Amino acid sequence: MAKQSYTLIVVSDHNAPVKRFHIQKSFLVQLGVGVVLMVGMAAGATFHYFRVAQDAAENRILREENLTMRTQLKSVRERIEHIGSTLDRVERFDQKLRAITLLSDPQRNLAMGPTESEPGTTTPTNSDTQFTQLTTQETPNALMGRLDKLSAEATRQEQSLQELQAYFQDQKSLLASTPSIWPARGWVTSDFGQRLDPYTAERVMHQGLDIAAPHGKEVYSPSDGTVVFAGLEGGYGNVIVIDHGYGIKTRYGHLSRLMVKAGDHIKRGALIAAVGNTGRSTGPHLHYEVRVNGIPQNPRKFILEE
Repeated sequence: MAKQSYTLIVVSDHNAPVKRFHIQKSFLVQLGVGVVLMVGMAAGATFHYFRVAQDAAENRILREENLTMRTQLKSVRERIEHIGSTLDRVERFDQKLRAITLLSDPQRNLAMGPTESEPGTTTPTNSDTQFTQLTTQETPNALMGRLDKLSAEATRQEQSLQELQAYFQDQKSLLASTPSIWPARGWVTSDFGQRLDPYTAERVMHQGLDIAAPHGKEVYSPSDGTVVFAGLEGGYGNVIVIDHGYGIKTRYGHLSRLMVKAGDHIKRGALIAAVGNTGRSTGPHLHYEVRVNGIPQNPRKFILEE
């Protein structure tokens, strides 16, 4: 079979001869295939270029994000170490306070006793073993686990400090309720203990202090409390009884004037009465008693003033 061909006629000018070119059909097919291949290769190269450029941009973004995450993880580790060391100091302080107050901590099985280590030795705490071995290979999940432990430790420490706060608040209230000042200024003519009764000359128990002072001398409350009785009481004459809480009550006898009534709430140093000579008395003085759970105590044990 004769090969098919095409004739290409080229007319360059009116006077120039006509040029004829014979082109085989197979050549045109090969040329078309070549053009298609070149266009395809150019399109593939263009697509590959943009894909590589996109990947490079994404890799740059990922590298920047990775660097940011490493920086943030380092900051988180440093903060965890700082919080852990702070909790260590708080726990050691908590133990010292409990040793001072003789409070135990059942949650941590803390016993009362020395809180300082022997010279040359160190005693790791719970926080030491949990929070001071951070490594650069730690994953975010591991860090979250450490943060959970820190949160639990902080919650337990808060409960412990709340218990200590309640204890100190109670001690503050107890101190305010302790009759620690002289109720009147004068001189003690009869102390607490056995003495001869001035009327019968028999040896009897004197359950308070007799403080001699001029008639009308001011009598003050030695601590906070509530007046539970104000009136006449047999040989004690005019009497005031104050309940200070914690089982502590004080009694004031032979008064000339009562300046408070039952139910009044008073503070330490409040004026409550005046020295007198009422009841069974040999002269103006204040009979002062302190009772704890109903048992008479030597008032001098409570007085902090000279």
